[in-house]
This record gives sequence, structure tokens and C-alpha cells, in this order.
Amino acid sequence: MKRKVVAIWKGDGADGNGVLTAQSGAFNNMPYTFKTRFENDNGELGTNPEELIAGALAGCFNMKLSFVLNESNFSPDELNTEAILTFEDGKIISVDLNLKAKVDQINKEKFDELAEDARANCPISGALNCEINLNASLV
Repeated sequence: MKRKVVAIWKGDGADGNGVLTAQSGAFNNMPYTFKTRFENDNGELGTNPEELIAGALAGCFNMKLSFVLNESNFSPDELNTEAILTFEDGKIISVDLNLKAKVDQINKEKFDELAEDARANCPISGALNCEINLNASLV
């Protein structure tokens, strides 16, 4: 499987601008700039590479956990994961995954074991060179 995203950047670093387009059409000419990346604490101005990485990790983790649960004969009703990426001094330092899960008939110990398996083994986790922390709870 191969997936493609095209990034186009025009201009210098601080004043230039770019767009991102996904093969799937999930986003098309989505703008990003220095300002959307570094001066956008509330996230209202647009996206940035770090936000996309956090989203990729959260989505991948949820899917992997769903499969891991299925392999142990559990079926999740809902996996709600918030990914908080920390970017400091030009480097991704860590991503905190805060999971709230609805899974019938599973005890906390088994759930924690399976969630940790998913954290350690989802493909995006393996691609990232940073600390990935998991805070998992059953609701």
C-alpha cells in the first residue's frame, strides 16, 4: 500500500505559504503557513504538520486497539483518543494519548494490557522518534 500527500510551498519560511492535498480527497489545497504552525495556539487559523501527525497517531492507535481488542474477544463500543503533541526547539518531544473507552465485559487490568500493546505496536507509533505516553480509562 502506498499513500500520497502533495505539499506545495511558495516563498520564504516566515512569509511564505503552502497547501496540502491528500490522494484520498480528505483535504484539498489545505493551507498552512508559518503563522498557522507557530503562532496559532488556539488552532483557528489552519493546520500544521504537527497537528496532522497527532491526528495520524490518534487514528492509528484507535484502529490498532480495536483489532487488539477483537483478537481477545472484546468489541469496543467507542474509543475516544485525544493526542497532545509537544513540539519544542524544532523537535517533536512527545505525544500524550488520552483514551476514554467504552468496552463491555473487560476488566481494567486486561484493558490496560491491550491498550499498551496497541500504543507500542501501531504503525504510526513505530514511525515516530519521540516518547508516546498513554493515559487510558474505561468509561
